Amino acid sequence: MSDKLHPDALQALKIAFNYMPKAIEVTKYEYGEHYKVVLEHIETVKEMLLLNDIDPEEVYGEINPEHTPNSSY
Repeated sequence: MSDKLHPDALQALKIAFNYMPKAIEVTKYEYGEHYKVVLEHIETVKEMLLLNDIDPEEVYGEINPEHTPNSSY
């Protein structure tokens, strides 16, 4: 069984990932006892992106190029 997603499903996952909080933003103060589950969900999405040869750090710029500063390298 392959973990590769259909291109439309992968695009949907990228878009959803953009709206997820960043792991550094997930705190017990903001999310209460549920914060660990939120961190696990973020990690699950990141892993699926990586399995599909997508760098999670590059997703925002791909989905929102007009709001992403130009790279300095």
